[in-house]
Amino acid sequence: MRKIRMGMVGGGRDAFIGAVHRTAAALDGQIDLVCGAFSSTAEKSKASGADLFLPAARVYANYEEMFIQEAALSDSESMDFVAIVTPNNSHFDIASKALRAGFHVMSDKPATLNLQEARALQTIVTETGLLYGLTHNYTGYPLVKEARKIIREGRIGKVRKVVVEYSQGWLSTKLEDEDNKQAAWRTDPAQSGACGCMGDIGTHAENLLEYMTGLRIIELSAELTTFVEGRRLEDDGNVLLRLDNGARGILFASQISVGEENNLNIRVYGEQGAVSWQQQEPNRLVLNWLDRPEQVIRAGANNDLAPVSVYNSRTPGGHPEGYLEAFGNLYRNFAGVLQARLEGREPDPDDLDFPTIDDGVRGMAFLEALIESAESTEKWTRIVEA
Repeated sequence: MRKIRMGMVGGGRDAFIGAVHRTAAALDGQIDLVCGAFSSTAEKSKASGADLFLPAARVYANYEEMFIQEAALSDSESMDFVAIVTPNNSHFDIASKALRAGFHVMSDKPATLNLQEARALQTIVTETGLLYGLTHNYTGYPLVKEARKIIREGRIGKVRKVVVEYSQGWLSTKLEDEDNKQAAWRTDPAQSGACGCMGDIGTHAENLLEYMTGLRIIELSAELTTFVEGRRLEDDGNVLLRLDNGARGILFASQISVGEENNLNIRVYGEQGAVSWQQQEPNRLVLNWLDRPEQVIRAGANNDLAPVSVYNSRTPGGHPEGYLEAFGNLYRNFAGVLQARLEGREPDPDDLDFPTIDDGVRGMAFLEALIESAESTEKWTRIVEA
C-alpha cells in the first residue's frame, strides 16, 4: 500500500476551487499532490507550484507537457490521477488527453462544455477503463446519504413530489465588469457554456434530486431569465419536472436572490412521509409523517445512523459536517477505488459512492433540455441522453 499521487490542472494563485480540491484530497492522508500545471501561463503555474512547495521539475507550463512528462516517469514516481479545476470549456480536452495518456481523472463539474462533449468523454472513459469522478460534492454529506437510504427503502412511501432549490445572491449586480475573475468566466458563454446560473448551480440541484431519490427527470418545462442588464447568460431559472415514477417536481436556481448565500435545499414528499434537508444546516434532516410527530435526525459519527451515513461522518455529534468534509468524502471514496485497483482487489462497496461520467452526461442533457424548453413554445421538452 502507498499513497495515491495526484496532479492538478488549474487551481493556481487567485483561484478558488483549486484550494478546495487540494484540501479535500488531503483530509484523509491518502493522497499527495505531486505535480501540476496550475495556470494557462507558464510563469503563474511555476509561481503557484512554488507556493505549494512542489519540486520545480514537477511544475509544468501546460497540461499537455505534464501528461507527456508524467507518463515517462516510472510507476513509482508518476501521478496516478489528475484533478481538473479549470473553467468548463477546457474540461473535455484535459480529461480526454489525461485518459488517453493513462491517467485517472477527478473533475470539477460540469463534466464538459456541452452534451456532445460529455457523450464523447463517456465513450473515452469506457474505452480506457479508467476511473472518472465528478465533484458534485453535495452528495458527500452524511445526512444526504441518510435521506437517500430512507427514500430508497420506501419508508416515506412512493415519492409524489420533489422541490429542490439552489439560490444565491452574489450576481445581483454586474460583477463581471468589476474585475471579478469568478464572475467573469461564469458569465462568459465561451468559458461557461450555454447556461450560466443553471450550469453553475442548477446542475447541483438536478444531481442532488436524482441522487437522493433514485428517480430520473424525464421531461421538463423551463423558463430562463437574465435580470442583470447586459449579462450574456441567464442568472435565474424556474423548471417544472416530470419524474420517471410519475412524480412531479419543481427545481429553481438563482444567482440574483439578494441575501442568499448557498441556499441549496430539497424537500421530498411521499405517500406516507416527507424528507427535507438544507445545505446551510447540513447536520439536520427533518422527517414528517402522516401518523406521528415530526422527527429530526442529527449528524454525528456516534448517532444511530445507517452504516453508509456513519462511514461518511467525520465529526462527533454536535460538531458540524461541512462543505470540505463532504468534498473530502468524494476524494476518499475515489482514492479507495483507485487503491483497490492498484492492489488488484475488489473495492469496498461504500467507496463506489461518488459521481461518475454518467452523472456528467445527465447534467449536460438536463442543461440542453432546459435551453430547448426555454426557447420553445411547447410546454414539455424530453431529455435525450443518446
